[in-house]
Order: sequence, then structure tokens, then C-alpha cells
Amino acid sequence: MSANIQVSAYRMVPPFAQGFVRDLRVRWALEEAGLPYEAVLIDHQARNAPAYRQWQPFGQVPAYRDKDVELFESGAAVLHIARKSAALSPQDEAGLARTTAWVIAALNSIEPWSLTYVHLKDARPHVAPVLKARLGQLSDWLGDKEYLEGGRFCAGDLIMATVLREIAHGNADVTAPWPNLNAYRERCLARPAFGRALEAQLKVFRDNAPPAQTANA
Repeated sequence: MSANIQVSAYRMVPPFAQGFVRDLRVRWALEEAGLPYEAVLIDHQARNAPAYRQWQPFGQVPAYRDKDVELFESGAAVLHIARKSAALSPQDEAGLARTTAWVIAALNSIEPWSLTYVHLKDARPHVAPVLKARLGQLSDWLGDKEYLEGGRFCAGDLIMATVLREIAHGNADVTAPWPNLNAYRERCLARPAFGRALEAQLKVFRDNAPPAQTANA
């Protein structure tokens, strides 16, 4: 019997993107929540098909559906899962609000600057001061806490850790001034659910890798 939850994911991406495609966030959330799911694999032709655009208007991944909802954007999907699972958020109104705030903070206050820094090298002189200021503010908030809201892991930590992971990948010097952020990132990424989610994504790419070219090809 198929799972009630479906998450769209690419069948193949270039090597530099493997392990960093955004369905990883939703896979991780589902692993934390203990919810089985089915990966709906698409290629770059299928992403432009009208049927897929009805699910994901921008032709990206991930898109998400379960028996109750159909939505898109990784942050929205993670928040939806968090509202269903105490593993990702306190279930009272105040707790859910704080979890939501940290998810939005990771996506709005940190990630736009980090993505620009990582992908647009010409913009780095202008972006670096803002990114470093935001990381310093995040470090000040975290202090010596285990997670953003103290002693329990929540969806905000999941999204923030993936943002910090993308910064640190090939740019470890950016977060070097804040050892507590580096330790926090590694603590989140050491969670077994992250390991399972990452392996699930990478297995798809291994299984769909093109045949190796022969030396005489």
C-alpha cells in the first residue's frame, strides 16, 4: 500500500547539488515525525508539464501532498508537518508560533543573504557585512543553548541547520568566528533522522546516475 504522503523530488541533479536539493528538508521533517512517505520523482521535462505546475506553480521541488492538503515550498511543508507532530514543535498555540517564527527567520533573515553570498561571488563585498551581522545576532541568541528554543529540537532548528550547512559547504571561514553556531549546526546534522533523509535523497541520484563513460568513448 502506498504512503499517504507524497513529496516531489528530482530524479537527477548535477553533482554539486546532490545532497542540497530542498526536498531534503521535507524528508528530514518526515523522518523526525516518523511519517512514511513516497518520493514522486520528476525530471526537468516533467517539471514544466501542466499537471506538475498545478501542484508546484514554479516547477520546483519539493511539492507536498497528504490526505488533507496539497502545497508547495519546503518551509510551508515543514511547518505543516510540525503542526501535526510534537517531534517538531510544541503543540500549544504559543509553541507553534515560536516554531513558525524561527522557520521564517531562517528563510527570510539568514537564507537570502547566505544564498547571495554563496552563489554570486561578485556581490560578496556588499553581502558579507550583512550576512556576518545576521550570523552574529543568531550566535548571540543561541549562546550556550542546545537548540534555538532551549533543550528541544524543533522545525526552526531543522531549517536553520540546513541554511547553515549550505553556508559552510565550501565557505567554512564564514561561520568560523562563531564556534557555537558551528557546534549547533553539527549537533543538528548528527541527528539520525537527518542521516536517513540525506541517504534517501542520495540513493535516488546513485540509482539514476548515467552509465560511466568508457575510456575510448
